Amino acid sequence: MLIFFALLAGVLGALLLYASVKPNACQFSRSIHVSAPPERIFPLIDDLRAMNEWNPFVKADPKIKLAYSGPPNGVGAANDFEGDSRVGAGRAEIVLSECPSKVVLALRMDRPMKCQNRVEFSIASSENGSDVTWAMSGKQSFMGKLFSVFVNTEKMVGGAFERGLADLKARAEA
Repeated sequence: MLIFFALLAGVLGALLLYASVKPNACQFSRSIHVSAPPERIFPLIDDLRAMNEWNPFVKADPKIKLAYSGPPNGVGAANDFEGDSRVGAGRAEIVLSECPSKVVLALRMDRPMKCQNRVEFSIASSENGSDVTWAMSGKQSFMGKLFSVFVNTEKMVGGAFERGLADLKARAEA
């Protein structure tokens, strides 16, 4: 029995050590080509009410509570959200809005884990439309690092970005 507990302690120690050496920052991004000009895409991002129509994180909880504040779009537009365990709770606020090419949000998560991230949407005119990139970056706490030992966060967050961008594309091209 003593050997079992020693092995268990060794495995747990190795997991904690592995988590501790993971990067202190995380970054995710996905891009999509949209057959629409930037001027048609930009309002679907710069207006949080419009964004939340295609935002996969909001759509994950049909009972999510959203409270909007500030102007209807652009810098200062914000929404507080409170959802189930998949969505969590926090606040998103537009901190930079450069029509028609960029929208940057400050995302504060209060649960399931406290964190602050920068979310950036870039829209670049390209042949036959626009290229849209959704990126998120931020510091990664030890709990975030430990979580990423067990869950492929790149795949989880990246997959949500891909679903959201596909929905944004469909709306912009309609």
